[in-house]
Amino acid sequence: MKRDIILSGVGGQGILSIATVIGEAALKEGLNIKQAEVHGMSQRGGDVQSNLRISSAPICSDLIPQGAADIIISLEPMEALRYVPFLSREGWIIANTTPFVNIDNYPEAESVYAELRKHDNVILIDVDAIAKEIASPRAANIVLLGAAAPFLELGAEKFEEGIRSIFARKGEQIVEMNLKAFRAGYEYAQKHRR
Repeated sequence: MKRDIILSGVGGQGILSIATVIGEAALKEGLNIKQAEVHGMSQRGGDVQSNLRISSAPICSDLIPQGAADIIISLEPMEALRYVPFLSREGWIIANTTPFVNIDNYPEAESVYAELRKHDNVILIDVDAIAKEIASPRAANIVLLGAAAPFLELGAEKFEEGIRSIFARKGEQIVEMNLKAFRAGYEYAQKHRR
C-alpha cells in the first residue's frame, strides 16, 4: 500500500487537522508515514500545503515529486490548481468549491472549476454548505476529509478512530459533530464518484 497525498488550502482552514487525522488512521493500520508542511503567510490567509506520504514499505523522503501524487485534497479550488503538476495521471483531485478570495485578481470561480474538471478523476464539493447544514461551519475540513477517504485505501472506521482520538480532548459533542461531518463527505464522494 502506498499513497502520496498533497493537502492544500489557506491558513486557518484546517489543512493540518486533516493531515493529523489521516496520519492517525495510517498509524492505526500499522503503516509508515512521513509529512512535510509549508506554512506560508497562514496568519494572513496565505497558502498552507502539506505533503503526506503513507506506505507499508519504508519511506525515504517526505517530499512528493511532480507527477507522483495519488491525490490532491484542497480546501480552496485555486490552491488545488497550484498543485496539479504534482498529480499522477490516475490521481484524484478532491476540492472544495468555495473560493477564499484574498487577492484582487482572483479568477472567476467557474474558470477554476473548468480547469480542475479537465482531469479525469475530480470531485468538487461545497464542503462549507454541507458543514453548515449537517454539523458546523467549523467542520468543513472534516467534510472534505470524508470526501477524500474512499480514495485513501484506509477503512472509514480508521478515520473515525482518528477523529475520536484527535478531538476527544474537546469533548464528546465536538467528536460527534466531526464524525457527522466526515460521514456526510464520505457519502457525497460515494454518490458522485465517476
